Amino acid sequence: MKKLHNPAFAEALESNLRECILPYWTEKMIDPAGGFYGRRDGFDRLDADAPKGAILNARILWTFAAAYNALQTPEYLEIASRAKDYILNYFIDIRYGGAFWSVNPDGSPADTKKQFYAIAFIIYGLSEYYRACGDEEALRVAMELFDCIELHSRDREKGGYIEAATREWKPIADMRLSEKDSNASKTMNTHLHIIEGYTALLRVTGDERVREATVALLRIFLDRIVDHETGHLNLFFNDDWVREDDTCSYGHDIEASWLLVETAEVIGDPQLLEETLAVCRKVADAALEGLNSDGSLIYERHADGHMDRELHWWVQAENVVGQMYLAAWHGEPAGLDGAMRTFDYITRKLVDPDNGEWYWSRMPDGSINRRDDKAGFWKCPYHNGRACIEGLRLLS
Repeated sequence: MKKLHNPAFAEALESNLRECILPYWTEKMIDPAGGFYGRRDGFDRLDADAPKGAILNARILWTFAAAYNALQTPEYLEIASRAKDYILNYFIDIRYGGAFWSVNPDGSPADTKKQFYAIAFIIYGLSEYYRACGDEEALRVAMELFDCIELHSRDREKGGYIEAATREWKPIADMRLSEKDSNASKTMNTHLHIIEGYTALLRVTGDERVREATVALLRIFLDRIVDHETGHLNLFFNDDWVREDDTCSYGHDIEASWLLVETAEVIGDPQLLEETLAVCRKVADAALEGLNSDGSLIYERHADGHMDRELHWWVQAENVVGQMYLAAWHGEPAGLDGAMRTFDYITRKLVDPDNGEWYWSRMPDGSINRRDDKAGFWKCPYHNGRACIEGLRLLS
């Protein structure tokens, strides 16, 4: 990997992280009753009665632990500790294992289904927290959740992982992460974030069971999920890995193009890393088919050819990192310039000048999207915080 160098860009990334993203969550989202509020709407109005999601809390945990690891600011570790404590006290299912999808504002269980995507994010957050402070309880719970996924989600006959189960680990009819997703038993998105969590866990443990599972997951991407003709990721599958949808997600393409390289690097097999780099270069190039001239990246292309040109915050964040990986890992000279152009779009169009946190998106007509949350079940500090943290690492 080639180290990148641009002090002005590094300063802009750190400033956005320290002055825009993280203060929003410490000043507006801490719930005096415990943990963090579940939602602020697109107009930044607090919804104190909103349920608290596992994904939101796990992503807060990861972001503040990672920010502490990058910048060594004590306050960030304090916030990460608050998130860790709340997750362990309220989201972990003591009776059946795993973690609830959501809890009520008072911490009582709300939706008790086991969505393996969410459990993987808790592993991701707890692993980064252990990396920050060596908390053995966090590592123990992360390994217990790993065992839950391996026991209840992994398909050892056909490969990969199923989406969800009931609280008692029984089959569940509706496996979807959200209403806009297909009700498929295996999806790219869940596999991407399980491998993300497993990679973080492998980094801090070196555990051979985690290594085996992580290698097997990477092979699933290289052999089944990546379409080698187009470079795009296939998104939805049945149990037998028959593709069930023909949508192309530029945001997930660019995100996977660097996350899978990170996984191969942590695994430490030079031959596997070389193969992964070759595949991920194709994935990154395919993702950038959705790049606009101003540096923004459109959301997705549907099976009928219709382009969804909404410009989501998370897609732009992942686009910054993906293009930096093109420069650092693939020797693409235009990668760093492309990342800087994307970040310029972000600072001009997505950062809210009133409170720093990014808007959900800009609509195709250029208007600010107020219908979706400023903070909530899916709107978290993870994508944009990680873009700044990973960008700083690549520029160090």
